[in-house]
Amino acid sequence: MSAEWGRGNRCLPDRVWRHRVMLMIVLTQQAILEALKTVKYPGYSRDVVSFGLVKEVAVNGGAASVSLQLTGGNAEIAGRIKGEIEQALRQVPGLERMHVEVRPPAGQTPPVQAGNPMSRQARPNLGRMVAIASGKGGVGKSTVSVNLACALRHLGAAVGLLDCDIYGPSIPLMMGIHDKPTISAAEKLVPPVSHGVKLMSMGFLIEGDAPVIWRGPMIMKTIQQFISDVEWGELDYLLVDLPPGTGDAQLSLCQTVPLDGGVIVTTPQEASLGVVRKGIVMFEKVNVPILGIVENMSYFTAPNGERIEIFGHGGGRAEAGRRNLPFLGEIPIYLEIRRGGDEGMPVVMSNPQDAPAQAFISIAKSLIDKFV
Repeated sequence: MSAEWGRGNRCLPDRVWRHRVMLMIVLTQQAILEALKTVKYPGYSRDVVSFGLVKEVAVNGGAASVSLQLTGGNAEIAGRIKGEIEQALRQVPGLERMHVEVRPPAGQTPPVQAGNPMSRQARPNLGRMVAIASGKGGVGKSTVSVNLACALRHLGAAVGLLDCDIYGPSIPLMMGIHDKPTISAAEKLVPPVSHGVKLMSMGFLIEGDAPVIWRGPMIMKTIQQFISDVEWGELDYLLVDLPPGTGDAQLSLCQTVPLDGGVIVTTPQEASLGVVRKGIVMFEKVNVPILGIVENMSYFTAPNGERIEIFGHGGGRAEAGRRNLPFLGEIPIYLEIRRGGDEGMPVVMSNPQDAPAQAFISIAKSLIDKFV
């Protein structure tokens, strides 16, 4: 640690000082294993590592995920091991977040059942929680999420935007902010604010282009912390930008977050609509109401005024009709939308009266109507 760094931070509270020092310590897989070696299997002198119970140790930044599989199904022993591991890991320098999974023998029901800390009753101040989803990548889901959040803010709502695309976070770029979250007096993350919208994304916590190499349990734990350990304040809407796809990760996220509804983004062509149907089924499986379908990239207007339907047109509206779902609106291809995302200035904020912004504002009004 340089002397200059220390001089510039002498007045920081002890908890913030400790937090910043921890960020400078490199957490390693070996450090986690050494901590696990201090945990003895109940009734034995051998530790859980030498017993071969540790199946996976993953480390990324200041987070660690540990997975064990027992040879017996005793719930009391499983709970005791889990508690002692968590206690041992708290002593590891540089560790900020952990997820410990103790699995039963193959084929048996897990002896330790975690409660759902994300119930609506536990987080009443988050307002309406709406997932923005797409069956596939490349349809502009994050573009819709960003501009819809800004449109709701433009209409006077208090809005938060949670970027759940852990592997490919793009919200910081599109909202034009890369500030690290600060730490509150209650030792919670204070979300950065851009264009009046409170934000949380893995992109704020990783350095540069560093990849996130995590398994599902660690992702779920991180998403839970992004809600319960972040000082969102009082919100009217919290938009949740889901990762593309309809697999286990998306299903688990929908079960992790207490959603009030989902919005599906598609493009007009059949290749996109085919997976939209899977997205509809995904929401149905987890009992999340579908608030409607948005058709992005509906058409392009050439400089001479000619309307060019690059990906076809009307597929989103037609699919909504077939499924008896609301059609929230269509968003044409505008250069201003693409430029705004690249420059961190969403078109709704830069030119709210122009046609590109009005497309999103119209959809935001339709969304508000769903909760009136």
